[in-house]
Amino acid sequence: MKFSVPKETFLEELQLLQGIVEKRNTMPILANILMNVSPSEIELTGTDLEVGLRTHLEAAIETPGAITVNGKKIFEIVKSLPEGQMVQVEKTDDVIEIRAGDSEFKILCLPKDDYPQVPEPKFEKGIQMPLKDVKEMIDRVYYAITQEQRYYLNGALLSLKNRQIELVSTDGHRLSYTKKAQDGLKIEKDISVIVAKKTLGEIRKFDDETVEFDLDENNLFFKVGHRTLISRVIESKFPNYQAVIPKDNPGRLVISREELANAIRRVSLLSAERSKGIKFTIEKSRMRLFSSNPEIGEARDRLAVEYKGQDLEIGFNAQYLLDFLTAVASERVVFEIKDENSAVLLKPEAEEGLTNIYVLMPMKI
Repeated sequence: MKFSVPKETFLEELQLLQGIVEKRNTMPILANILMNVSPSEIELTGTDLEVGLRTHLEAAIETPGAITVNGKKIFEIVKSLPEGQMVQVEKTDDVIEIRAGDSEFKILCLPKDDYPQVPEPKFEKGIQMPLKDVKEMIDRVYYAITQEQRYYLNGALLSLKNRQIELVSTDGHRLSYTKKAQDGLKIEKDISVIVAKKTLGEIRKFDDETVEFDLDENNLFFKVGHRTLISRVIESKFPNYQAVIPKDNPGRLVISREELANAIRRVSLLSAERSKGIKFTIEKSRMRLFSSNPEIGEARDRLAVEYKGQDLEIGFNAQYLLDFLTAVASERVVFEIKDENSAVLLKPEAEEGLTNIYVLMPMKI
């Protein structure tokens, strides 16, 4: 196996694989990437058995071959080389030599036969979506995926319907739902699958026009350009999120998103470290914010609002509110409120083409 490739081309693909390769060393081979060199191109594969990435790059290939090499080490070596260099890679026995200019490295490798098999997609369904839209939707739900122990919540529910994409996440304290119309999306049968948080995080790193989607019984596949992301299906039932979304909250509050976010940041400086709780007193034309920490002190702030409903006091986790306020783009946001104990519905006042609602449980303060 012998080839030459520009440093920048090689480094870009190796960097993407860093988010995939296993770091906990449960199986030493999972810290490696599979380097499969054919007469026409190089195929690099990384997996942690839950999420995998297969990517292709062009190179000047002298001799085909295959080997697995430590993903972190080869990335650090290539990154350390001077800009604009051609990187020469050659395998002899179970060692690969990496040369560029006067720099030379030798890394011990493991045989390709020991590497776990990564599923091959067919992409026969012809499901394509604009990557920009998918990434925007992921940004709206990603922050509410926090439950690593409850694996069925450690991801977002993706629903593909005729001309529509839906994405929803929840951690039991809050729920974020987003949907977007897609005129070019034609689905024979509705698809509903849980996509792992790690997979969503990797999709956010990609940059292209479209993402192609496919699935089989055990895996989901996302293809962006010359890269294919493989994700094991999370075999569980997602909670009935529709039952959680409030339908008849009578109180309606409209407020500047930026002013509210800044006030929450200020007042939360003196909130209790663990709960991050802030008390909101909501009246017809104003909102008062209050936090206190017995060991430090207290903070107060006040904002002008438009509010129709009963005066009330309600508490929220400051960070949960900031997560939503920093993810949306609308100048103003709407709170639909029932009382101090019931779930509150938040949404942007106006956003083109994208529906986004956020359900948040209040907290006792």
